[in-house]
Amino acid sequence: MTRIKIMAMTAALTALAFSAQAQDEDAPPRFTYATYFTCGGGPLDRVDEIMAGDADRMNGLVEDGTIAAWGWMAHHTGGKWQRISWYQADGMAALLDAGGAVAGDDDDDNGDDKADDADDGLKFGEVCPNHDDYIWQVENGKASDKRGAVGMSVYHVCDINREDRADELVASHMAPILDKMVDDGELSSWGWQSHVVGGRFRKLQTMTAPDVKSLMKARGDAISAMYDEDDEAGAEFSEICGPHVDYIWQNQIGG
Repeated sequence: MTRIKIMAMTAALTALAFSAQAQDEDAPPRFTYATYFTCGGGPLDRVDEIMAGDADRMNGLVEDGTIAAWGWMAHHTGGKWQRISWYQADGMAALLDAGGAVAGDDDDDNGDDKADDADDGLKFGEVCPNHDDYIWQVENGKASDKRGAVGMSVYHVCDINREDRADELVASHMAPILDKMVDDGELSSWGWQSHVVGGRFRKLQTMTAPDVKSLMKARGDAISAMYDEDDEAGAEFSEICGPHVDYIWQNQIGG
């Protein structure tokens, strides 16, 4: 079976984080390792095929507790990134420990797979040669029992000195609104994550839904509720985390 050879895990580091969930106070925080790919070296269905071929192995890492969840997502609308590969673990040590297993470096038959890959056509790195890595910490969120087929990710650039206040505003003002939307079935999930390692984006806000139309309607309803013109909390949040980039992603596979 083709192995994932796509994440450049260094010894120091070994995120649509769409499975973000509120954590028990006594549980270790959940972290997301996300790799955002910029492609263009060949047909994107080729990398989707490679990832689909590795799904059973990745699901096995969830089943044995190596990771808590994983996913592969395809670009629908937004910026330059075209695919995301992500996995989650509870605690930073567990996230880093899982890096080799996720990349396929721990497999005893790894050498045989390298030989087999020679006949598999275009390699992953040829189709998607560039990537950006992020590690996110899950701060808040709620999920139903069904993973949304599509998701909206909002990548925020924030005032680094006021990020804790942004988290407080999400918890006190936005979370009750979004929690209710999950309870009412308008959203499949929502999440709020904080930058640990990576580029310029400091906060990641996500929401998922069954399809793009329902996602966009729910997004509009949420914005109206959270950023009413007389809403002081919404205005304060926008002052802290104003600039942002929006993406819509399609969930391809995951567990």
